Amino acid sequence: MGKILVTGGTGFIGSHTCVELLNEGYEIVVMDNLSNSKLESANRVQQLTNKIFKFYEVDMLDYDGMCKIFEENEIDAVIHFAGLKAVGESVQKPLEYYNNNIVGTINLLKVMNKYQCKTMIFSSSATVYGVDNRPPYTEDMQTSAINPYGYTKVMIEQILSDICVADSEWSVVSLRYFNPIGANKSGLIGEDPNGIPNNLVPYIAQVAIGKLEKLNIYGNDYDTPDGTGIRDYIHVVDLAKGHISALAYAKKHKGFEPINLGTGSGSSVLEVVASYEKACEKEIPKEFAPRRAGDLAVSYANAEKAKRLLNWEAKYNLDEMCADSWNFTVKNPNGL
Repeated sequence: MGKILVTGGTGFIGSHTCVELLNEGYEIVVMDNLSNSKLESANRVQQLTNKIFKFYEVDMLDYDGMCKIFEENEIDAVIHFAGLKAVGESVQKPLEYYNNNIVGTINLLKVMNKYQCKTMIFSSSATVYGVDNRPPYTEDMQTSAINPYGYTKVMIEQILSDICVADSEWSVVSLRYFNPIGANKSGLIGEDPNGIPNNLVPYIAQVAIGKLEKLNIYGNDYDTPDGTGIRDYIHVVDLAKGHISALAYAKKHKGFEPINLGTGSGSSVLEVVASYEKACEKEIPKEFAPRRAGDLAVSYANAEKAKRLLNWEAKYNLDEMCADSWNFTVKNPNGL
């Protein structure tokens, strides 16, 4: 059996997926350019699993660097997490996002083709549902986006779908994530973004630990029960296990398959804050700010397809997700 190449494997979701892969007996090779993650995360994965693996500091835009990985290892399949992912930044730096995410993925696909590796699990996003669909989102809905980051996911999905049409040997599962939070129970790995977090839970965590003064809640006038935005939060370990199930599915089925990974229900910002306050046993200072451009009122998945095709469903509830996030934050107040 060949190895699984995990691109972006030192990131938040990537590192948790590496743990699950190793625990399931897969051999992995990790590639990351460390632009938004730390090498320490790979060390922690090895510590958690008592298994070692090769790490390559290679960028997706480095075609020769990726060829070297395939030359030196027998790669069976790729789980592709690598990519820039900050929505706001993508609006300011569209060319950087299109170049990195799309050109980088095309490079990776060319290398995979060259070495006859035609199985990929792609890290997509619920942002591909755009603004015109109504939740719960189902995989057959028309995709679109409202920012360059979202469009990179839409375009990459199109490219992957086209490859599968052109060459029937390809097998691609595109996993559309909703909002991953939480951390490994050990507290050894978790969400550790560089700079001020863009996502709600690491932001709350930094307020709770005293690094940031208060939480800004963008918009309290949405048409939702408490006026704040509703999202489908999913535990990162549930999400990681979804990749293992997707890999098993891809080995048996050819073609392109988009699949949502979410819990199938939503929680509001204030519900998440209340759950986090329970976990850290203190009040989170917060204030309301105007809505952010492009934010939706409500977003959550229909998670039936994952259950049907992958025999997968989310297990953790919001309190467990927040407790695990807080445990990681307390153990790593300054990040990894």
